[in-house]
Amino acid sequence: MKINNYAAIDLGSNALRLLISSVIESPFGVAFNKTALVRAPVRLGTDAFMKKKISAENIERVVDAMQSYALLMKVYDVKEYLAYATSAMRDARNSQEIIEEVRKRCDINIEVIDGSKEANIILNTELDDYIDKKGTYLYIDVGGGSTELNLFHKGKILASHSFPIGSVRLLNQLVKEDFLSSNVAPWLKERDSVLKSAVAIGSGGNINCLFKLSGKNEHTPLKFDEVKTWRSRLSLLTYEERVCQYHLKPDRADVIVPALDIYYSIMKYAGIEKIYIPKIGLPDVMIQQIYWNKPEIV
Repeated sequence: MKINNYAAIDLGSNALRLLISSVIESPFGVAFNKTALVRAPVRLGTDAFMKKKISAENIERVVDAMQSYALLMKVYDVKEYLAYATSAMRDARNSQEIIEEVRKRCDINIEVIDGSKEANIILNTELDDYIDKKGTYLYIDVGGGSTELNLFHKGKILASHSFPIGSVRLLNQLVKEDFLSSNVAPWLKERDSVLKSAVAIGSGGNINCLFKLSGKNEHTPLKFDEVKTWRSRLSLLTYEERVCQYHLKPDRADVIVPALDIYYSIMKYAGIEKIYIPKIGLPDVMIQQIYWNKPEIV
């Protein structure tokens, strides 16, 4: 049996995450076991989306987080890693400055990926437990700054699109009130004939948080009415009440309602009645990408 550790760093709009996984090779196959998952609540999206620039204070927080991640990777004897930055760093004018500072002080190389590449990476997720090759699925990934939609039909990708709307953008009122109805709804309407038989697959920290709150068993979907009910229930609470009553992290309690607005609206416009929530996100797929030595995704 052979065991190697690999790491994935995801610099998102709402937080910075490090995933370290042990990849175990044996005569029985290959297993990916999560060894450590660290989340630093550095919200780059507020700076990037409102000021188009990451503040000096948050640059230092990024460097501090990356230094700690570098040490953890050393402790865990990580063989290889990937570090991807998404929507916030795409929008920030000084993203290159941050990349160079992190490289100099932490010896970590960050790649800023565009929305298309982010969507295509997500499509490499192992979803065999959720997808019937003969079925139709709408993959919905809502981040802090962007939402990726991918439509599968009979095992093939029919359409993909990255929309510049996310929980942090909505929280800070940086998108028009009718963005979902005027931009996302028409995209879905064009694919109405295929979506009639579709179910959704949800990805992102907020939908995972909702799934935990629901108390449902793994591989059991959330129904549209349940998403609607939870969205209404949480929106009626204050920020403090969400933290105290549901034990939400402070930087989750304020963005979960805007995120659920997006999931709810997409399911409504698509006419989808249920959504599966796999425990797999961008960092998981990055680990698989490293191990399988997949070609560059463009």
